[in-house]
Amino acid sequence: MEALSPLDPSSFARPELALVTDIELNLSVSFEKKIFTGFVILKVQKLDESTNEVILDSKDLAIQKVTELDLNIDVKYEIGEQVGEFGQKLTIELPSKSSKNYVLKIEYETSPNASGLQWLSPDQTSGKKHPYLFSQFQAVHARSFLPCQDTPGVKTKYSATISAPAQLTVLMSAIRDHIRELHDGKLFHFVQDVPIPSYLIAIAIGALESRKIGPRSHVWAEKEIIEESAFEFANTEHQLQTAEAICGPYVWGIYDLLVLPPSFPYGGMENPCLTFVTPTLLAGDRSLVNVVAHEIAHSWTGNLVTNKNFEHFWLNEGFTVFIERKILGRLLTPQEQDFQALEGLADLTNCVKRLGKDNPLTKLVVDLKGLHPDDAFSTIPYEKGQTFLRYLEEAVGGPSVFEPFLRKYFDTYKFKSVDTTDFKTFFIKEFCPCGKDNKVKHIDWDLWLHGTGLPPHIPDYDTIIGEVSVQLCSKLSSWNETAEPPPITAEDVKSMSASQIIYFLQLVLDEQSVWSIIKLKEVEKIFSLAKNKNSEIKLRWLRICLKAKWEEKIPVVLSWLNEVGRMKYVRPLYRDLYGWEAARSKAIDNFKANKRCMMHVSAYTVEKDLHLNE
Repeated sequence: MEALSPLDPSSFARPELALVTDIELNLSVSFEKKIFTGFVILKVQKLDESTNEVILDSKDLAIQKVTELDLNIDVKYEIGEQVGEFGQKLTIELPSKSSKNYVLKIEYETSPNASGLQWLSPDQTSGKKHPYLFSQFQAVHARSFLPCQDTPGVKTKYSATISAPAQLTVLMSAIRDHIRELHDGKLFHFVQDVPIPSYLIAIAIGALESRKIGPRSHVWAEKEIIEESAFEFANTEHQLQTAEAICGPYVWGIYDLLVLPPSFPYGGMENPCLTFVTPTLLAGDRSLVNVVAHEIAHSWTGNLVTNKNFEHFWLNEGFTVFIERKILGRLLTPQEQDFQALEGLADLTNCVKRLGKDNPLTKLVVDLKGLHPDDAFSTIPYEKGQTFLRYLEEAVGGPSVFEPFLRKYFDTYKFKSVDTTDFKTFFIKEFCPCGKDNKVKHIDWDLWLHGTGLPPHIPDYDTIIGEVSVQLCSKLSSWNETAEPPPITAEDVKSMSASQIIYFLQLVLDEQSVWSIIKLKEVEKIFSLAKNKNSEIKLRWLRICLKAKWEEKIPVVLSWLNEVGRMKYVRPLYRDLYGWEAARSKAIDNFKANKRCMMHVSAYTVEKDLHLNE
């Protein structure tokens, strides 16, 4: 089997020997064939005098020719064997020349089954007239779009020229500097001058419109949902300015949003200049736009300072959740910041319970040798990571001390990739000078970073906002629904925020006891749950119904599963259906019938949840 890199267990690349320093893409899209064809020009710098090759990652790419442009000669290349979901090692010979710098032109085409690309037929779009294409390259799927050093330890600038049908618009994670009309289409040109890892290269092509929502922001979507999207994300600039006050200057120029079709597998993806978001955020009342705060925070935590490989994913996501909640705390109240943390703690507790408290994947720093990052994905790096940072903040004296340190950290490591040791060393140097004995010196780094299960310390969060939900859950839990009228009315819940309703439903879901269907029917009526557009509410409500074995809700769950592709919703619902014997076969049949409409990462993980690949 081909060996993976000693620097990154998810990549074949050896950037310490020969490093890709710049990427120039020139591709044409074919919706009929579901492929891109063209070439990429890679600038490569030889770092090790003894090497005579550059090693890249590729996955299902048809490589046709490799040319060294300075010498104007074709060079030899070799494609290695397929290694599971990691793809193939692409080794390109570096010919002898006086310079250590090479310019390689690689002519290739992608596969119709590229794991990082989702092709939608017109009937899968809102407009029903034109096809649609979007990418999702995190964690290691950029290699299915272009040959590259597909590791976050390598950051490059990139440019791209994309040819597409005239009626469609191309967007990328870069600044679009011009469009040129062709006799049979359009040519779109993009430039990203800030170095980024390959997983942040992104592309979307569709019948798209935009609306200006701020001095440096537009929202993009199909025309059928563009006005709804513009309303939902109207406060983006306010969030962006708040993030800058916490983190420092925003370096990416523009901050646009693209509302994707429902099959997008994540809540959002922090592609520079163009955040991708799921349409499940369109609640109609801006109650779910904290996801945008999360993606904005990534502009510093992940995009500016990046985890060196995905074993250190918490450096991206734990920091981002931590900053996201600081943004919300400033825009709303400190109590709201703590309430969001309490909700996150509930998710973390459930995740540890599902995985097992001794599972090595519940560590902050994980071992990914032989394990694909998609298989390790969970809420652990997000919530356990933010809990650790909250603990560190308390240890050094609170936000007034910790936030200046964060800005210094971002400024010191901007445009670089780091691992946990880098962060730990920087932190200790900042807060433990001259060997002074203080609280910081007694932090148990090993337990936090390498211990399994729940965090060793839970901050003393303010619970005032959540008390409403706790009391309501207690009241309804003890209610004898067969002998007494409901203890609350629809009028009583009107003053509750969406977040409080979400937390209430989470408490119900987490109860050991199972509520009766009679009780649930009353709850559904009081809270108008059947009509609620908030996807976070809907997820928890449907899970409660499945827990109660409410058979009438099985078709409702299956129908929603076929509408959304967001893994946060799809995976737990499929797991719940699988765990209920009466629903198991229906879940499997439904998945098989709709698998083709799901993005690779969703289908791949749900297949495992349903035990179909055993």
